[in-house]
Amino acid sequence: MAFNLFSSSKKKQTGVRRINLLRIIVGLGALSFLIYRTIILITRPTYGSVFWLSFLNTGLIVGGMYALIAIGYTLVYGVMALINFAHGDIMMLGCFAGFFTFEALDAWQIGESNFMNAWPILAIVIAFLVGTSASMLSGFFLEKIAYRPLRNSPVRLAPLISAVGASIFIETAAQLMFGATKKTYKNPGILARGSGWNIEMGDGMIVITKTGVFSLVLALILMIALYLFVQKTKLGKSIRAVSQDKNTAQLMGINTDRVASQTFIISGFLAGAAGVMWGIHNGLFNHYVGFLPGIKAFTAAVLGGIGNIPGAMAGGMILGIVESVGPAFLGIDFQLKDVIAFSILILVLILKPSGLFTRNLSTQEKV
Repeated sequence: MAFNLFSSSKKKQTGVRRINLLRIIVGLGALSFLIYRTIILITRPTYGSVFWLSFLNTGLIVGGMYALIAIGYTLVYGVMALINFAHGDIMMLGCFAGFFTFEALDAWQIGESNFMNAWPILAIVIAFLVGTSASMLSGFFLEKIAYRPLRNSPVRLAPLISAVGASIFIETAAQLMFGATKKTYKNPGILARGSGWNIEMGDGMIVITKTGVFSLVLALILMIALYLFVQKTKLGKSIRAVSQDKNTAQLMGINTDRVASQTFIISGFLAGAAGVMWGIHNGLFNHYVGFLPGIKAFTAAVLGGIGNIPGAMAGGMILGIVESVGPAFLGIDFQLKDVIAFSILILVLILKPSGLFTRNLSTQEKV
């Protein structure tokens, strides 16, 4: 028996050494390639500073939306240890709700104008209220129907399978109800796509769009508000308590089922806001609009450390910037930006599975 135990321990040590060696090889390979590309760009520059700043601007805007969606993944995982793969579809429903709200307000005639142009700020507020409400309700019912009955299932993969099934169901239902053709957001005049400011620089001009500034500023405000909410409010402390130890939280009088539902509602709110922002900024969308952003937001959550709210924020911004700057840096076609995002996911899982920030939701501050 002693010999078998010793042999098993030795095999484990050998396995750990092999994994560490693989990480070193992959890490050195990636670092060497990055150094090589940096030297190439310095010695033979392909783009001027204006282009790099434009890439950075685009990355920050997209990264803010990724971050909002990634926070939803992190919140749900922190409370339920569940990856909600239907989260991107919750964003899609918010996008559709905002679209139909703008359509209705555009058709509402007020004198010689319509509501959307007569009261543009109020129209934007209403669209966000409707979009986030739709996503919050969807998140609430998703937790009730698809996840809660399986919470204590002896089959560990049951909630994950349910998440994938819920995602397919929501996408198919949206296709049947709204059609498969792409739709275009009708923005109020103050957020007309393409309008903005032209900033001249030495070797060109940077275009700062109004929709981009609006999306980035709103994303930052929502991220800061969410962080303060989780840290300072009673519900936020309950979320962190359940994340740290569900059984102890129940003994302390916390209704864990209610906390789980409220967590899905909060994550739905953020996804809905991201959905409306996505429509306002990008314009075109259909029932698949939440698929790629949802998967990339999951990548951002893993990059920052799943279960870590500041990590999800940072991961989203980093991924957006890398996805935007990456093709130019690597010298590849810009249509391959999705490959870069998923390559980052693979590298993070190999080199640092716990993410860049290892603290989880429950240990960010003492409850």
